Amino acid sequence: MKAAGWSAELEERQDGRTLLRIRIAAEIEGVKCYYTITYGMYRKINAALGFAAARAGAPRDRLADAERLAAVIKALTGKEPRIIERSDGTIEIICSRAHLDGFKRYAELADTVEVAGDDKPPMTNPIIQTC
Repeated sequence: MKAAGWSAELEERQDGRTLLRIRIAAEIEGVKCYYTITYGMYRKINAALGFAAARAGAPRDRLADAERLAAVIKALTGKEPRIIERSDGTIEIICSRAHLDGFKRYAELADTVEVAGDDKPPMTNPIIQTC
């Protein structure tokens, strides 16, 4: 696995919620992959959760795509995310607050992740590194 680049940005939704989008580009087993993990704060369960979906058009199949993303997340954060297969065939990858804390280790993501973890207004110029 080779992480080619990553970025983090905050997005303000119309309902006032702030989402954190972490984009990761990696090359795994010769396959170039681009992933987006979207974090939100869920007050009812008092948790910060990140979600990503495996793509239907991914090389090989959805499960292989989900496993590639899980390998990238584990390599970057040290913790393996949950993979859930829905009855409609979609596969969802779920990251917890521990994964978010793991992403903070990277200087390119740390400032934006810190702001998303607090209830501060979004940054006007988050640090973004693209591939």
